[in-house]
Amino acid sequence: MKKKIIIIITIIIAAVAFRYGYSMFKQFLAAKAMKSQKAPTVEVAYVQNADIIRSFEAPGRVTSKYRVDVLARITGYLQKSFFKEGDFVKAGQTLFEIEPAEYSNAAKVAQADVANLKAQLEYAEKQLARAQELVKKDYIAKSQYDNLLSQRDSLKAQLASAQARYSDTNRSLGYTLVKSPVDGRVGIISVTLGNYVTPTSGPLTTINSMDPIYVTFPIDSEDFASLSNADQSNNKNRKVELYFSNGEKYPFNGVQDFQDNKIDQSTGTVTMRATFKNPNNQLLHGEFVTAKLYSNNPVETPIVPVTAVLENQAGKYVYKIDDNDLPQLVYVKVNGQYGDNWIIKSGIKAGDRIVVNGLQKVTPNQPVTIEMTDNADVSAKK
Repeated sequence: MKKKIIIIITIIIAAVAFRYGYSMFKQFLAAKAMKSQKAPTVEVAYVQNADIIRSFEAPGRVTSKYRVDVLARITGYLQKSFFKEGDFVKAGQTLFEIEPAEYSNAAKVAQADVANLKAQLEYAEKQLARAQELVKKDYIAKSQYDNLLSQRDSLKAQLASAQARYSDTNRSLGYTLVKSPVDGRVGIISVTLGNYVTPTSGPLTTINSMDPIYVTFPIDSEDFASLSNADQSNNKNRKVELYFSNGEKYPFNGVQDFQDNKIDQSTGTVTMRATFKNPNNQLLHGEFVTAKLYSNNPVETPIVPVTAVLENQAGKYVYKIDDNDLPQLVYVKVNGQYGDNWIIKSGIKAGDRIVVNGLQKVTPNQPVTIEMTDNADVSAKK
């Protein structure tokens, strides 16, 4: 029995040893074949710089130049509205009416007070003029003249006060007609007719100006630095293009006319703003879009042929030739195309050697036969 077990164990050990030896022999033959195989030939070129008007894309949001809350400036019941929600209105156009009767009556009373005091003042002026002649001839005492003068001055003061009250009542009467302070589009009516409103009731509605209109967008602090270095003092009125969520381009270009004076510490971005014409009211307040900002001056930027860049799930990459003339897979970030080339944002720089032809033959860190191409082959083709 023991003899049989020993025989079985010996057979198993021999089988494992044979399998291992056969595997090592195959690896030896494969390595020998690889050594005997000639390294694949690839074309290599130097990465070059080109002077490019850089563009920077960022998510943007449309905001009205003016966003005005329409408030009641007096108290009373809301009686009428003169527009429909969503209408376009002009500055000075009447939107609501707050019951005017109380304020109209107050204005009439104040007007009557003014008329009454004017009449009294006119009579006092005549009395004073007569007294002035009489006092010169000593027909009346000087104290009587002084009394008439005091009465006249008192009536002047009362008239001024009455005129101020009349003006104030007219102002309040004017507030019974709530008017639009700006041109724009009216939003939802927040307070419906029949409600009692006060200056603290909150907005009756909101008006957003439509033309021109703003678009705000953030750009990365590194991109902002590149943009600033390129434009230097020529940092105003940069061109901005706008794209909707479906990829359609907005027909009017905007002008970047504002940039924030700080970097947002939470996002590492700088807020920019552009102004756009909006004659057809195509852009709406709060809408999300894509903004594409262009530098004013060209920026020296690395470019590589589109055909030299491959892509996998991790992103775009090139084969860079290292100091030992071996190809290494290097991931790159791009910033759009320039003719037949990718604009390189990061990953490689001018002067690096990359494989531009024969990429399908390349295995990372495996020898290749290098054929340098003419640098003109990777120059910009606009």
